[in-house]
Amino acid sequence: MALILTYLGKGGSGSTTVAIAAAKQRARAGQRVLLAIQDVTPAPALLLGQALSVEPQELESNLWGMQFQSAALLEQSWDEVKALESQYLRTPFLKAVYGQELGVMPGMDSALALNTLRQLNASDRYDVIIYDGSDALATLRMLGMPEILDWYLRRFRGVFQQSDVGRVLSPFLQPMAAAVLAVDWSGDVLDQPTGQVRSQLEEGRQAVTDPSRMAAFLVTTPTPGAVATARYLWGSAQQIGLTVGGVVVNGGSLDDEQATAFAPLPQVALPSVVEQGWESAIAALPDPAQWATAAPRPVSVDAAAKTVRLFLPSFDKTQVKLTQYGPEVTIEAGDQRRNLLLPPGLQGKAVAGAKFQDQHLVISFS
Repeated sequence: MALILTYLGKGGSGSTTVAIAAAKQRARAGQRVLLAIQDVTPAPALLLGQALSVEPQELESNLWGMQFQSAALLEQSWDEVKALESQYLRTPFLKAVYGQELGVMPGMDSALALNTLRQLNASDRYDVIIYDGSDALATLRMLGMPEILDWYLRRFRGVFQQSDVGRVLSPFLQPMAAAVLAVDWSGDVLDQPTGQVRSQLEEGRQAVTDPSRMAAFLVTTPTPGAVATARYLWGSAQQIGLTVGGVVVNGGSLDDEQATAFAPLPQVALPSVVEQGWESAIAALPDPAQWATAAPRPVSVDAAAKTVRLFLPSFDKTQVKLTQYGPEVTIEAGDQRRNLLLPPGLQGKAVAGAKFQDQHLVISFS
């Protein structure tokens, strides 16, 4: 199982450059590294000095690279869907539709990328996978998918099952799920707290929230716009439970006020690759695993004190809204929403108050 790393910053701040430098550093440290890039333009290949394709190819010792070309990934996934359909339906209706004909609809890129990351991680071919998304907020939405899908299952499972659509699709969905997820759909497994379908999503959520399996790093330049965006991404990452391990300052250094705005994250200045070459940038970067495990955790629960603490830097109380629905609390901050399923010890208790303390939102229960 690989450690998945991603680098988040404002467009033009050098996130791809930092991702490449980090990939080279980890490879030279002896780890098997895959650099997976969402950008399909020639720009990443120009930075690397080598062409990339939809399949991983070796760039140097211990380092492989690939580009996530959504049309090709959709075609691969479509072949799997058609095979399942022909296996479980007497009269398949997708057999005349070919993957080459399909267009990539909005939102498909993220779903296809997440599925591909899952498959690459499960292959056990890599120790580190560095994912360079085309947009930082899109990357965060992608990594938040397991939690969102689990929320939809919890809220709308009954509505779907009682609908005409649910009754029509059920004979097809059950054997497909059994084949793809290796789960038993006899009875309603979604009603079971430990149901295998829910466990699949829970595994995804645990991967995102475990800094030994997944972590992000902020990338910024000293310009005010890049700093403000990086701080916003920091708070947004906490909303999906993703650990942010540190800040990479590309092409300069932060002044005292800017540096304080990222406390307590460790910060490192990255020399210009254009001016000093890759070797200087590689030497400047620390081991990302050590940074990630020392970072503040997004959520901590104190059942005895009846409190939940959420690390929400860059937000204040005027930007946060709380809503309680049964065993869940929904936290809206900025453009991000998190549905926090309370631990058993706090379920059934009402929110008594909330306050900000040391960049944490502290929620107390009666």
